[in-house]
Amino acid sequence: MEDADSIAGRLDRSSKTAMYVQLRELLREHIQTRLTPGAPLPSERELAHRFGLARMTVRQAIDALVAEGVLDRIVGLGTFVSRPKLDLQMKLTSYSEEMQRRGMVPDAKVLSFEEIGASAHLARELQVDEGTAVVRFRRLLLADQEPMSVDENYILAHRVPGFTEGPPPTSLYQVLSERYGLVMEWGEDMIEATAASPSIARLLKVDMGAPLLKIQRHAYVAKAMVDYSVSYYRADRYKLWVPLQRPGVRTPRSYSTQRFTG
Repeated sequence: MEDADSIAGRLDRSSKTAMYVQLRELLREHIQTRLTPGAPLPSERELAHRFGLARMTVRQAIDALVAEGVLDRIVGLGTFVSRPKLDLQMKLTSYSEEMQRRGMVPDAKVLSFEEIGASAHLARELQVDEGTAVVRFRRLLLADQEPMSVDENYILAHRVPGFTEGPPPTSLYQVLSERYGLVMEWGEDMIEATAASPSIARLLKVDMGAPLLKIQRHAYVAKAMVDYSVSYYRADRYKLWVPLQRPGVRTPRSYSTQRFTG
């Protein structure tokens, strides 16, 4: 980590511009020219000593950059240069393909792959009787070895006989298509903000209660629902992008929207 002395520039105490604003711009220049995404910033104490300021003034400058999305503050660890957020876009497609398109190395850790009886909640979502056999496929999805999301898929077992007798699939939708002829044709998403539970926080390596994007999806083949999924995305790594169009008006461009479902 670079120390505070490596930050170029000095404050003009005769200027009418507030000290925290001057420091904010010096830090911004340092971040843009010297630091990479994820790099740590010197501590408030070090910055206060370097520029001869009260820590409250330093904190004000850092808070402003956090509010702009230039910096991320992680409780107990420090302040870091923000990583670019990935567009979370809506389409039935492969997580692996999307990460590779972005030049990132995709990976997944299987958390469970088993057949269970549908709980009352799952039965309602899948529109079946409680206790109906369902395949649960739960994964931690990673990119460049960093956790990105936790995905939970629930598939009606009678549509995928013998599915859990083999190894977990590396690409769920590809196996459903090639082995069972189930090509997801359309789906419905419900998107909401939520807070990380203790178990999800541990998996995603975020603080308990950290903001997440929660997406519930019902995916269909023709008129039959086949897959119900719940995904928890790190809000510090994703932003939601949704194209809008007035009914009856043709779009002047071809949108290529994505949804990471692997």
